[in-house]
Formats: sequence, C-alpha cells, structure tokens
Amino acid sequence: MKSVEARLAQLALRGDQRAFAEIVDMYQDKLYHMAYRMLYNRQEAEDVVQEAFLRVYKNLDRYDDTMKFSTWIYRIATNLCIDRLRKRKPVYSLDAESSEHEGLDGYAMIPSDDKTPESELLLSDTQRIIHQAIETLPAKYKSVMVLRYLQEMSLQEIGDVLEMPVTTVKTRVHRGREFLRKKLEHKL
Repeated sequence: MKSVEARLAQLALRGDQRAFAEIVDMYQDKLYHMAYRMLYNRQEAEDVVQEAFLRVYKNLDRYDDTMKFSTWIYRIATNLCIDRLRKRKPVYSLDAESSEHEGLDGYAMIPSDDKTPESELLLSDTQRIIHQAIETLPAKYKSVMVLRYLQEMSLQEIGDVLEMPVTTVKTRVHRGREFLRKKLEHKL
C-alpha cells in the first residue's frame, strides 16, 4: 500500500496542482523549521524551502515510491542547507571585541531580524548559549545534530536523508556531541 505522499506525488506528476499543493502544505513548516535550525537565518530558511519544493516538483519523475517520501524531501532540503553552509565564509570572529566600540563584541553589532521583547523573554539564556554553540558546528556535524535532536529523526532516517551509512551517522552524532560538550562545559 502506497503512502498518502506517494499517491499525491503520482497525482502531481500527472499535472494535478492540488495534489502538489497538499504536499507543500504537509511539509513546508517541517522543512522550514529544519532549515532554520541549520542556518539560523529566516530568509535563508525560506529560500531553502522554496528551492526544495521547486526541485521536488521538477524531479517528481525521479521519486522512487519504494522509499519514504519524507526521506526524499528532507534529503533535498538538507543538502540545500549544507550547500549554503559550505558557501558561507566567516569574515571575522563575532567573539572578538570591536575595535570601534569598546566593550562590544560582534554579536552586539548584528541587528536582529526577528527578535521581539516577547521572544527574548521566551528564549532562555541556556537556549541561547546552546544555539550559539550549534551555530559553530562544522556543517557535517551540524546537519546530523539538527536532524537528530531538533527534528528527532532516528539514526536510520538520518542515514537515508544524508545518504550515508548509519555507522557514519553515529560517529558524527558522537563527535558533534563531544564538540558541543567541550564548547559548553565552561558556559553552562
């Protein structure tokens, strides 16, 4: 028996726009949250989701309905996030004190794009520290950690999404945790 998504994909492949709209409705929020947690940038996350759906639409004929549709769509979105992370080039350390403004570091100089007083209250200091630590992870660990702990995927699902053996996923989760532990041991 085919999944709902697989049936919708088949209908969309035959030109049914409502079927594709249902796929978008099912996955747009999930993909956005995953992309945001990897990129920590609202605009980039929105761009990734849009690009992911464009690629899904263009490549519906390549979807293998013997595999889970969610695995396929997450793989597309995750790869787009990883590509964006690889293209980023750090200009300078945000932890360094600004030479122009005494006592301020680079974080204080970045304008907030979606923080409100209410959201600041809701986001505890501990969460902020952890999110900052996750942001510093290398892309290969960051993608695995986001999928494992923020998207709550199993190791097998992560392996399917990233097209890597489960043993590699386990290793990257372990190394990602160690990286975070070392980064956070003096901050928490």
